[in-house]
Amino acid sequence: MGWRGMDDWRNALNTAYLERLYADYISNPENVSPDWRQWFESLNEGVGQNNHAPLGPSFAPATIFRPPSGSDSAAMEDKLHLARLQERFDILVRNYRVRGHIIARVDPLGRRNPRPFELDLDYYGITQADLDSQVSTKAIRGSNVQTLREVIARLEESYCGAIGAQFMHIDELETRRWLQRRMENREHRLRLNYQQQVRILTKLTDAVIFEQFVRTKYVGMKTFSLEGAETVIPLLDLAIEKLALQGVREIVMGMAHRGRLNVLANILGKHYHDIFREFEDVDGSLNNNRGDVKYHLGYHNYCTTATGHEVHISLGFNPSHLEFVNPVTLGRCRGKQDRFGDTQRKVAATLLIHGDAAFAGEGIVQETLNLSQLPDYAVGGTIHIIINNQIGFTTPPHEGRSCVYATDVAKMLQIPIFHVNGEDPEAVAQVVDMALDFRAAFRRDVIIDMYSFRRWGHNEGDEPAFTQPLMYTAIEKRPTVRQGYLNQLMQLGMVSQDEADDIAERRYEILEQELKLARRSDYSPNPGTLETMWQGYIGQADSSVDEVDTAVDREDLSRYMERLATVPEDFHVHKKLRRVLNNRRAMGTGDKPLDWASAELLALASVLAEGYRVRFSGQDSQRGTFSQRHAVLHDTTDGRTYMALRDICPDQATVEMINSPLSEAGVLGFEYGYSLVFPDGLVLWEAQFGDFANAAQVIIDQFIASAEDKWRHLSGLVMLLPHGFEGQGPEHSSARLERFLVLAAEDNMQIVMPSTPAQHFHALRRQVVRSWRKPLVVFTPKSLLRHPRTVSELDDFAVGRFQRVLPDPDTDPKHIQRVLLCSGKMYYDLDEARRKSERHDVALVRLEQFYPLPDVHVLDALNVYGEGTPVYWVQEEPENMGAWGFLRWRLGEKLQDRYPFAGITRPASASPATGSSSSHRAEQQVLIEKAFGDMV
Repeated sequence: MGWRGMDDWRNALNTAYLERLYADYISNPENVSPDWRQWFESLNEGVGQNNHAPLGPSFAPATIFRPPSGSDSAAMEDKLHLARLQERFDILVRNYRVRGHIIARVDPLGRRNPRPFELDLDYYGITQADLDSQVSTKAIRGSNVQTLREVIARLEESYCGAIGAQFMHIDELETRRWLQRRMENREHRLRLNYQQQVRILTKLTDAVIFEQFVRTKYVGMKTFSLEGAETVIPLLDLAIEKLALQGVREIVMGMAHRGRLNVLANILGKHYHDIFREFEDVDGSLNNNRGDVKYHLGYHNYCTTATGHEVHISLGFNPSHLEFVNPVTLGRCRGKQDRFGDTQRKVAATLLIHGDAAFAGEGIVQETLNLSQLPDYAVGGTIHIIINNQIGFTTPPHEGRSCVYATDVAKMLQIPIFHVNGEDPEAVAQVVDMALDFRAAFRRDVIIDMYSFRRWGHNEGDEPAFTQPLMYTAIEKRPTVRQGYLNQLMQLGMVSQDEADDIAERRYEILEQELKLARRSDYSPNPGTLETMWQGYIGQADSSVDEVDTAVDREDLSRYMERLATVPEDFHVHKKLRRVLNNRRAMGTGDKPLDWASAELLALASVLAEGYRVRFSGQDSQRGTFSQRHAVLHDTTDGRTYMALRDICPDQATVEMINSPLSEAGVLGFEYGYSLVFPDGLVLWEAQFGDFANAAQVIIDQFIASAEDKWRHLSGLVMLLPHGFEGQGPEHSSARLERFLVLAAEDNMQIVMPSTPAQHFHALRRQVVRSWRKPLVVFTPKSLLRHPRTVSELDDFAVGRFQRVLPDPDTDPKHIQRVLLCSGKMYYDLDEARRKSERHDVALVRLEQFYPLPDVHVLDALNVYGEGTPVYWVQEEPENMGAWGFLRWRLGEKLQDRYPFAGITRPASASPATGSSSSHRAEQQVLIEKAFGDMV
């Protein structure tokens, strides 16, 4: 309820309030209104010459609760009314800050929300007669005293105009005060000069004419037009100019398809003729079974700003999965910052362009926002620009989200959200200026929600009036934003119609010339270039590169293990971990074989010593999900941490071992983006359990597996996926090998399941030592981490390389009656059964790399066995999962026409594994009996 009916405010008017008001007067009489100042002066006449005497105990009873009679009583009543008015006004000011955005004029279609009661003067009992009363304006910046009418007009202008701001959810007082000053102070208003206004008009002209030109020249073709939101082009131009002035030299952008062609042409400077040639599509033979549609393509270029600064701008490629490019873009920016040594996160900036429906609807947005202030993922604040079309395909906001604004998810952060009318370019300029100053001051994200509309349907073949007839009736009547801004400038006498027409004509002539160039028979397409850090690295086919020696000198291995076993003298290690460190020391001397975790740490130490940066992230990766890694130790007395990997040698590379947030898609996308900037580094992401990677399937499908084929993007990202059937249930058994094998084609990735620590060591080193850059998917063990036979001698690391197939060293080929082809944990289960049953007529051949897998590697391992020897693939997974389907397709029913080939699996199943431990053991026993029994 409002203040009306609350006993005429007398309960709110108390001695404490008057004491505060009087304290303001004592501090500086100008802090209060003239009426209050006169009243306090009259009161002080009774306390002698001490004008700073406090209001003593007799003050309140004498002046409030026992007011004088007659004319003095009437005067006192006037003062009380002013006190009540002042307090109501202070509450009104706060409510403008909290609720003013609701009625801000941000919708270019002119639709307004109902005025909140909290902004209604009647709600406070304020009358028209009160509007000319003077109030203290200490709560807002400016002169100390103004009339209520003046202040309300100022608040309306600040919070209810073409800009609506949400920032009162921010907890820190100083941050809110900074934003209040920027919103309320007229001296902070951005005043554009003639050159700036003409630049905005020119950028609007570029945007509008480009869309109109493409729409008329390529009728019916999909462009995902920017029409209705063309102000995003001057917005981006202003943002780049401002960032350059703030010292930014690298801008990494991500966006979906709407408006991408316009941004490529008018912001990144991609040649118009290259874009038009993509529309012409006469070079189809160059893109057989590869490439992507024009509105998914990225680009990078150097741009010179109006102030003479050179800025490198890159726009990432993006699939139709709208928001999934967000964490990839953040990872790329963080990688660039790290390459520059930009620990303050000031030289490179991230800029993301979103759609309103996707920002509210896709969970990857929340995952990305959550990374913003985490030390290992922060980029110094991302600029989020939302092209708010007020519709998602055909779905209106009230059907597409449960919150008021598309941006409400961003209130999880301590950041401001600016809503702005996209048809008011100068308001947009004001918001850009304020938002980027906020980012620079606080190193946090900032949201610009630019309200606009989509002039056409979702695409050029779509009829929006089928589902939004009223909205599109209003849209049809609206001129372009360029025309509206031009009218405004002409009314101000800043620009003439002739000047505007000249700008437009020159732009149109340029487009016509570029179209002619695109249609020339001798046109040569721009092949595009990789960024400079990729020089010397290749993709291509697996057969085009040689295997490399990944061994490390034994003395170096021993020295690295000693460093991994050492902690500072004053560091207190948990008593149970002392044995781990002692074991590492023994492994380094060769007195004890290396287990899996030690071999992995040794691989990381060796590449660090050779100058390759290491970034390793995942849920609980510092310790390891299975308490196996202990890469970061914690002092038991004061909690400080120590990572021995940072002390391998004096001139080593940088290492990061990161406990990630509980996110798969967001973090994997981030690490993939990071890997795009560090071909000369080892970037690893570890799933807590392998099957959790399915929460990041979009990143795997649309980026990791296909980016080289679609966009010619290379990546050396490593994915570590714990895998193995051990009775832990459907969700903690399978890392879904079959899904990666289905995606495997054109040598696009490497898929391995090492069976020994040394093999894991060599696989990780191979990833950085050779120049071939492909994603590496490693199916890592769980129970084998502590299996007594899953160990490798130190000499195994000092010789050799990764082996794609491991032959059986324990049998005589002349006695073999059947060959069991297997991998990972299955090998150890089969080997144990073979030992117990003394079946020397069965050979176990381990398939260590599933892809790429030239047949020759498998056949070389089998050629030692007699022709006709049956070969069986044995896997833990059901028949419809695992590698069996892939191998049967690749190798056929008879290997090299010499060896019959069949599979031994669990029965086909909708779920990977049983939830019963006893059932698992029974199934596993049946599987092993089939492998060694009657296999007909």
